[in-house]
Amino acid sequence: MRRITGILLAAGSGSRFGGQKLLHPLTDGTPLGVAAARSLLAVLPHSVAVVRADDEMLPELLAAEGLRLVANRRADRGLSASLAVGVAASADADGWIVMLADMPFIRTTTIQHILALLERGAPLAAPSYRGLRGHPVGIGRAFRDELLALTGDQGAREVLAENDGLLELLEVDDAGVLIDVDTPEDIAACLS
Repeated sequence: MRRITGILLAAGSGSRFGGQKLLHPLTDGTPLGVAAARSLLAVLPHSVAVVRADDEMLPELLAAEGLRLVANRRADRGLSASLAVGVAASADADGWIVMLADMPFIRTTTIQHILALLERGAPLAAPSYRGLRGHPVGIGRAFRDELLALTGDQGAREVLAENDGLLELLEVDDAGVLIDVDTPEDIAACLS
């Protein structure tokens, strides 16, 4: 069986949110970032969280959930830098499922489906909802060097675009694959 590692990207500054959005409570009181972590951990219990080196509270909460923490000392360099840190911290993995910590509404069944695609040998995998590609993204080991070399704030988008023919899309009935929280209004809209 292939060893797939979950990577939770949680090193963003939350500038559009106006503060530490990953600590913002959902209706049940669970911090947004913790909710995303729980979904990932339910499927991939050996996951890592990439956090800001200067963050204190969120890493403590994520560690309490069971995530292995990796500090991104260059979080200001964007999402790609965090992804590279997470990949480097799990060098023995046969692939990765990359999840954004500001996407707490993704169902665990969706993550299970992406895992199954990777375990069957898909080089790249992602869910789609009503024809729109979403998250989390599954990436096979063949792309390790490309992931480590990424720069900017696009995450794995460049790898997916350059290898579109290798991407296995799975249509899911899960709107959460498209819902990322950037502003307080986003949370209000999702919960209404």
